[in-house]
Amino acid sequence: MNSEPPIIVDIRHISKSYLRGSQVIPVLEDISLAIVTGEFLALMGPSGSGKSTLLNLIAGLDRADAGTITVGETDISALSETALAAWRAAHVGFIFQFYNLIPVLTAFENVELPLVLTDLTRRQRREHVQMVLGLVNLGDRADHYPRQLSGGQQQRVAIARALVTDPTLLVADEPTGDLDRVSAEDVLVLMERLCSDLGKTIIMVTHDPRAARRARRVKHLDKGVLTNALEAAVPECL
Repeated sequence: MNSEPPIIVDIRHISKSYLRGSQVIPVLEDISLAIVTGEFLALMGPSGSGKSTLLNLIAGLDRADAGTITVGETDISALSETALAAWRAAHVGFIFQFYNLIPVLTAFENVELPLVLTDLTRRQRREHVQMVLGLVNLGDRADHYPRQLSGGQQQRVAIARALVTDPTLLVADEPTGDLDRVSAEDVLVLMERLCSDLGKTIIMVTHDPRAARRARRVKHLDKGVLTNALEAAVPECL
């Protein structure tokens, strides 16, 4: 009898507000959510619903006003800024809508960047980079600069960069938002494979129902609250 996979992200009663002048703007209200290891979760909702804020809290880019977020054995809500930055570098891989590649660096050099401050030797760094470029089918584009790559190829370089440290979580904010339909499909198939074949835990913010259907589970936010909208009936990738 198979046991359930362990919970990797445990969010309990999170609230978050921002100040606009003297006005307090609530963004998230009493959010609780559990994400299991190896899950591919999509967060959907209209603009301003709080989905990107929730993603940033999970990734340790922002702090909640109340509640706790535990990733693995670490309560990231209790970490100092220095400890949180170190945790983030070791445990979170980021995939952005606009790739955030450095134009004067090759694909290889962009992917290598997260490893530069680690204790790995130059040879070990090269092996790691070659491995992840192979995973995203760009081993033959290592010496190309971003301007020499298509949008879909640039996003795959960004995914390789997110993978190169073997992070606990992959967080993706509208990863297909700047891609044509064919390139978006290629990226989503790759993300599915990272979940199913490598057991990566992926949390993705998206407006696109086609992208969301690739996820194992879809959660909806509306005005800072998780709604009771029906979750997508999609196959598990565990």
